[in-house]
Amino acid sequence: MILKNDLLLRAARGEKTERTPVWLMRQAGRVLPEYRAVREHLSGFKELVETPELAAEVSIQPVDILDVDAAIIFSDILVVPDAMGLPYELVEKVGPRFSKTIRSEEDLEGIKVADPDDISYVYEALKITKRALNGRVPLIGFSGAPWTLFSYMVEGGGSKTFSEPKRMLYQNPQLAHRLLDMITESTIAYLKRQVESGADLIQIFDSWAGILAPEYYREFSLKYIKRICSAIENVPITVFAKGAWFALEDMADLDCQTIGLDWNMDASIVKSILRAKTLQGNLDPCALYGSFDDIRKETKSMLDSFGDHPHIANLGHGVYPDTDPEKVKCFIESVKEFSS
Repeated sequence: MILKNDLLLRAARGEKTERTPVWLMRQAGRVLPEYRAVREHLSGFKELVETPELAAEVSIQPVDILDVDAAIIFSDILVVPDAMGLPYELVEKVGPRFSKTIRSEEDLEGIKVADPDDISYVYEALKITKRALNGRVPLIGFSGAPWTLFSYMVEGGGSKTFSEPKRMLYQNPQLAHRLLDMITESTIAYLKRQVESGADLIQIFDSWAGILAPEYYREFSLKYIKRICSAIENVPITVFAKGAWFALEDMADLDCQTIGLDWNMDASIVKSILRAKTLQGNLDPCALYGSFDDIRKETKSMLDSFGDHPHIANLGHGVYPDTDPEKVKCFIESVKEFSS
């Protein structure tokens, strides 16, 4: 299918575009009243993720309402651990919770490399979304990075320190590598099926990259991301590793086209390190709490910092759920105005 708007894909490939493409992480979610209207009739978040027609509906909402340059499939990074035999629930205002965790060799015996067929609801949502978009904009698929998924599977939920997964790296690195290998194999199969189902670009989220010391990040995260990037073919790949400013030079060697930046990374510095990569980001999500004039000013400043370097405009993390949708629209409109 020929895309009517292929700005994102051209920018990801490093091509010069007539303006900077823009989308937002977590754009399909609670920031939109239309999303909340769909969600309120369901038992919870997982029902929405696992109902392809509804997942497709909320994936398309930001394209219709916010006029972004890409849709991202509505799903969750934890569908991979779920398919591996470690089910989770999402507790409102608390976050993900696992009833079982991986702390020992015996715990590892209860899980498996995921069969991609066990996540078929995501592929069906991708297919429905792709048909409904009808070439308007590209469709982004995604997964969590192995280290981030590992962190949840060992900790059992969210954490400020993730001391349990980090403890395993120091006390039982062999077990850690076994689990990371299983997650990586599961993720590769999952992402390949996403591409077959219509994803035009893949993003890998390493949300907890910044909690590791540099040498441990290279050993227990980056090497597995590298395997995934090398295995995925035919679509551009974006790697977003929050807090991993210390690993930017290593990321230059990844077989991916785009590196996502969080709001603490200085574009003027990163451009010199990642000359051959498209950069994505990186406005502070809290900037959208400011006035409309402030948002326009901050957006222009962000665009200026990237200059002529291939760039995809985004926030430096996901949009916060209490953000005024009109402020989100202001950001998107400002990107289009100032980069044209």
